[in-house]
Amino acid sequence: MADYPIIADVSAYIVRTLREKMCPEPIPSPNNIEISSPLDQDVDYIVGLYLYNIEEDVQVTTPMLVQRGKAELSKPPRPYALYYMVFINGSSQMGLKAPDIQKIIGRVAQIVNDNNAVRPDDLQNWLHSGEPPIVLSQAKISLEEKVRVWQAINKPYQISLFYRAAPVYLSSGEVIDTPLVTDARFGLHITGKEDE
Repeated sequence: MADYPIIADVSAYIVRTLREKMCPEPIPSPNNIEISSPLDQDVDYIVGLYLYNIEEDVQVTTPMLVQRGKAELSKPPRPYALYYMVFINGSSQMGLKAPDIQKIIGRVAQIVNDNNAVRPDDLQNWLHSGEPPIVLSQAKISLEEKVRVWQAINKPYQISLFYRAAPVYLSSGEVIDTPLVTDARFGLHITGKEDE
């Protein structure tokens, strides 16, 4: 299962995909798309990706223990859901007008719809391919909840996109050594005519 950098890897995947598909039109440079918070000041980018919430995904069940190698067990991985906001940087020096912002938001939505899943082993290449894909979908939140996200960072609401990425399995860092077999007994039973 994925190690702790998986959360940052999912964010990097989203930004990398947006950079590949949005440049040079409608965004002039890949440097204009960043992992950032709307609170960041004096940063000149156009599109920001903000991870605003992480929740354990209780809808997904996990086994009690997971075997690692021949003689080790670990606690099961925990499934998480990551919540993102894609926003336009209002302090950008690009002088964007409302139609420009709407085009950019539309292109982001189109790109995420077309690239809405990534396999964990594409993000961490040492993983086995048995893990389910991480799916990006529209976060099912109301306008009031979106406004509250903006209020939590002391910014006025602006048009933005909200996404949920799940399940993101995060492995345990604890390994449990299983006891070695020190004594084994074998028996042999021969069947003959009296057993028939």
